[in-house]
Amino acid sequence: MMPNRPDEAKSDKKPPLLPVAQALAAILAPLPQTNTTTKPLDKALGFTLAKDLVAVLTLPPQAVSAMDGYAVRAADVTSFPCKLTRIAESAAGHPWTGKIGAGQAVRVFTGAAIPDGADTIVIQEDVDPVVEQDNVEITVRSAEITGRYIRPAGLDISAGQVILPAGTLLSARAIGLAIAAGLTHASVRVRPRVGVLSTGDELVSPGELPGPGQIISSNAGFLANFVSACGAEAVDLGIARDVPGAMLDAVRRASNLDLVVTTGGASVGTHDHIVSDLGSSGQNALHFWKIAMRPGKPLISGNVDGIPLIGLPGNPVSTAVCALVFLRPAIAHMTGGTASSLQFLMPLAVDLGNNDQRQDYIRAQITTKDGVQVIMPAPRQDSAMMSVLATADALIVRPPFDPAKAAGEFVSVIPLPDLG
Repeated sequence: MMPNRPDEAKSDKKPPLLPVAQALAAILAPLPQTNTTTKPLDKALGFTLAKDLVAVLTLPPQAVSAMDGYAVRAADVTSFPCKLTRIAESAAGHPWTGKIGAGQAVRVFTGAAIPDGADTIVIQEDVDPVVEQDNVEITVRSAEITGRYIRPAGLDISAGQVILPAGTLLSARAIGLAIAAGLTHASVRVRPRVGVLSTGDELVSPGELPGPGQIISSNAGFLANFVSACGAEAVDLGIARDVPGAMLDAVRRASNLDLVVTTGGASVGTHDHIVSDLGSSGQNALHFWKIAMRPGKPLISGNVDGIPLIGLPGNPVSTAVCALVFLRPAIAHMTGGTASSLQFLMPLAVDLGNNDQRQDYIRAQITTKDGVQVIMPAPRQDSAMMSVLATADALIVRPPFDPAKAAGEFVSVIPLPDLG
């Protein structure tokens, strides 16, 4: 079912709004995956793996000490105090290659290879005296259990192990792991080219002085950065004015787009033309319009000249929330990844009334009440109030027809670092 097409608005009975989960599934289904390419790891930040990364090396390559101290045989430190003879030193990058015998100890430092024959580390705090010369007697006052403070070979990763699966968005942490595992390159998905188009006669570009009735186009700047953070390439399509066909003209001036994202022009006013520009079939088609979501009801899905299009509402908060819920998963889908937002439960700081038929995303701040972290909804939830979104820590997610909640009851929360 494709609810809420323009011709259906003439019906006396309004069709039901499309649920958020169904809208997301409908957006993702037709999206193609991008091609693959090979990137050096030092140039792969923000790309998504097309193939598993498999470790070439084992880490650590041999058993190493986790502490500064002495490598000994456990059989020699069963009663205390006991005397041992320091015979050598092993440091990171400078292993001692001999074998420890009865009554002997080797001075070791953090990261040093464990000598053959040793199976226990006595930390230097438990030894008298700590001297930095060989062939001297030391006194061990206590020792931990066998194997304590020893990192065995392969504790972190083993050669042949999949360390990062296909679909992973490469972060600095992930790249550091891959390099440590002996890798230099990765097969990744080509970044989708996402055209970002603002619409509206009221908009002027950043840096211009707004005239009467005008505002600066901020959604495009947000979306460009958001798209880049999601692992895609943002293409600025400028501002389309409120005339029929302007959206189509702006898209056609670009080339090699994989996805188009518009902001504004999605409502029912006489100056909103995105829906009518999409038409009803062929290369320009409306898939759905309006969903059971707050903010973000007038979301659009369609295609323009065969290119998938997501039409976001023009109010900045609606744009941002819909980008998190729909655009981020869309980019992840095109690059073979997943982008489910982290959700957890938190107690409410105040009472909340009943919810209606729309899934609600309430801007909120995390605060402390009686020593417990709680979630406090912003007193005003106007979808045009960027200041509320900018200072919010999280979104409270309320399903349709969620009953009233009292302070202290738990609600589902999405942290907002994902929005940048």
